[in-house]
Amino acid sequence: MKHAKTEIESFASRTGTVSAPRLRADRLCVGYAATKIVHNVDLEANPGEVTILVGPNGCGKSTLLKAMARVLKPMSGAALLDGQSVHAMPTRDLARQLALLPQGPIAPEGLTVHELVSQGRFPHQSLTRQWSADDSRAVTDAMKAADIIEFSDRRVDSLSGGQRQRCWIAMILAQETDVILLDEPTTFLDLKVQVDVMTLLRKVARQKSRTLLVVLHELNIAAMFADRIVIMRDGRLIAQGAPERVITAENLAAGFGLQASVIKDPVTGRPVCLPAIAEPAS
Repeated sequence: MKHAKTEIESFASRTGTVSAPRLRADRLCVGYAATKIVHNVDLEANPGEVTILVGPNGCGKSTLLKAMARVLKPMSGAALLDGQSVHAMPTRDLARQLALLPQGPIAPEGLTVHELVSQGRFPHQSLTRQWSADDSRAVTDAMKAADIIEFSDRRVDSLSGGQRQRCWIAMILAQETDVILLDEPTTFLDLKVQVDVMTLLRKVARQKSRTLLVVLHELNIAAMFADRIVIMRDGRLIAQGAPERVITAENLAAGFGLQASVIKDPVTGRPVCLPAIAEPAS
């Protein structure tokens, strides 16, 4: 298969700001046991941007994200935070700089929203530093940002899927890291809630100049909210860059095996994928 190449254009360059990548993959290879899943990936994610990984099921998106979060150890290459290998950093130091929300998290039964969000402050606790006014402020700010302050005393398992997801995002925000990794944060949510969640995440990136790396399943939602989009297939990068350059009929065929037309949204200018539907034989 001939892989399409795409020039990378960051949000920072388009807006006239200059910022170095916080998070990078350098020739990263990752797998399980002796099976290599991710092959020689070079990737970067910048402050103030939402970088979104897309690709077919089993292409290595979640595996790559886990390696960037130090959940999986590379077979070769490196996952770098500010130029330092995440696997060489002390666990608590890394947790104060990088947060991961895995796919399908489950809260312990009976946990309230406030208790769940407070878990985000764990990396900041120690024998010499217990719960403080700063921790309370961080939790309250995170719940306000995620618009869940009214649910503070309710049990997490009593909420709707979209409300629960905002609670998990609030927990990550309470951790107050500059780098946030999220694996399928909109899975099983209806379209309106998907848009609400991604609008919140983009706001978080913009307002606090945070670096977000997100795995998504829905291609058009990714194209709508990404500053930088990355298409993967079979553990390799097919294309990466600004959505309007990456979401093309050629790249959709190479990455997904999908025959589709790509049009421009008349309001946002963002690309929209329209899959070709074969007519049934008469």
